[in-house]
Amino acid sequence: MFRGAITALVTPFADGEFDIKALERHISWQISQGIDGLLPCGTTGETPSLTEDEQDRIISTAVRLAREAEREIPVIAGAGTNSTAKTVKAVERVADLGVDAALVVTPYYNKPTQEGLFRHYSEICEKTDLPVVIYNVPGRTGCNILPATVERLAAKFDKIVAVKEASGNLDQSTDIVRRCGDRVAVLSGDDSLTLPILSVGGKGVISVVSNIVPYDMANIVRFYEEGEFGAALTLHQKLYPLIKALFTETNPGPIKAACGILGINTGDLRLPMVPVSEENFDKIRAVIEAYGIEV
Repeated sequence: MFRGAITALVTPFADGEFDIKALERHISWQISQGIDGLLPCGTTGETPSLTEDEQDRIISTAVRLAREAEREIPVIAGAGTNSTAKTVKAVERVADLGVDAALVVTPYYNKPTQEGLFRHYSEICEKTDLPVVIYNVPGRTGCNILPATVERLAAKFDKIVAVKEASGNLDQSTDIVRRCGDRVAVLSGDDSLTLPILSVGGKGVISVVSNIVPYDMANIVRFYEEGEFGAALTLHQKLYPLIKALFTETNPGPIKAACGILGINTGDLRLPMVPVSEENFDKIRAVIEAYGIEV
């Protein structure tokens, strides 16, 4: 179920307020373009700056539109915090909204040990019923969950269904696949590493760039799964300059700029996130024009 290209959705704002109509249009377009899954309220969705009511509305909208689609589209909702007790409550809340899984980031700032990480995810699995996608992003959290800990969790809990692996370390992805096999789907957390992670046994990507090129990101995975390795590589090489341009500054600044350029939404951000520099904005516009994106 958790495979392919899953879009880490941006949250549209207009004059500082959540724009639900823009979100509905964006999700409907994502579905029409063949995206394999939706992830509302992740880092790309600026979740730390959202109210709980806004989060519920965003997640409910994604669930509703996914269920109305003519094919199965899983919805994974961001629900992780750096407090185990608060995370349990957050997972329970998104479960009530009808999502298929919760994305649970490793606790940030606390920097727990591997035993602390094991107990954190164990508590969540023991006290909630929802499948869990572990989100490993050491660059943001200061904490790296090791493959041995993932293996230990997967051996004990069937609810550990996937890992969003954003360490940037291909060896780590390889080791998780080696240890866990098909019990845990390894999903790239870096757009540029989608094809390399597929090549070592990964199942897909939780993508930022698919906010503007969902069809192409979904096709990289489809081509690879169908054995069309040359086509997958060609698409990977085509996407690479676009991907690099969309990470010139902290995500989601660049992808929101791209969304604004393309008219997907206003491109507004909520503090503490700010618009990209004028220089980087011009680079993003140029690479979009070179790519030939049409929305």
